[in-house]
Amino acid sequence: MGISPDQQRLVLMGVAGCGKTTVGTALAMRIDATYLDGDDLHPPANIAKMSRGEPLTDDDRWPWLTLVGQRLAEPDGALILGCSALKRSYRDHIRREAGAPVTFVHLSGSRDLIGARMATRAGHFMPTSLIDSQFAALELPENDEKAIIVDIDAPLRSVVEQIAAAIRRD
Repeated sequence: MGISPDQQRLVLMGVAGCGKTTVGTALAMRIDATYLDGDDLHPPANIAKMSRGEPLTDDDRWPWLTLVGQRLAEPDGALILGCSALKRSYRDHIRREAGAPVTFVHLSGSRDLIGARMATRAGHFMPTSLIDSQFAALELPENDEKAIIVDIDAPLRSVVEQIAAAIRRD
């Protein structure tokens, strides 16, 4: 028996600039879920560090990832959460904290595509200078993880429909 749609837990993952917020907001409307931007769970010290162009360390990330997992554990309807979740160990930590099945949706795109998107993005604390560190840290979801991989080099509507269709099949 699968998880009921009203208890669905999705994490939109990927490097900065892959579209987690844009896709998450549109997908939430499409599947009647709540979208939460994981950036809102970062402690101020992490935001300050990234704003200075300094990549976060694992020690910086663990408390944030704990909050992400704990938020996913709250049973208040379908939830889509945007979180980079770049490494397998991060995703495993989120799953443990959530205490329930979590589906990771990797918003996959090339370095050039994401760099171009980040160059036009205004008002975000993550500078384009950190793109390379994001790609260096990225570990693609493995076959034993509950994950969906979606190519973001497509119109938003298409990306959202691909995810919605994959969720229905799951």
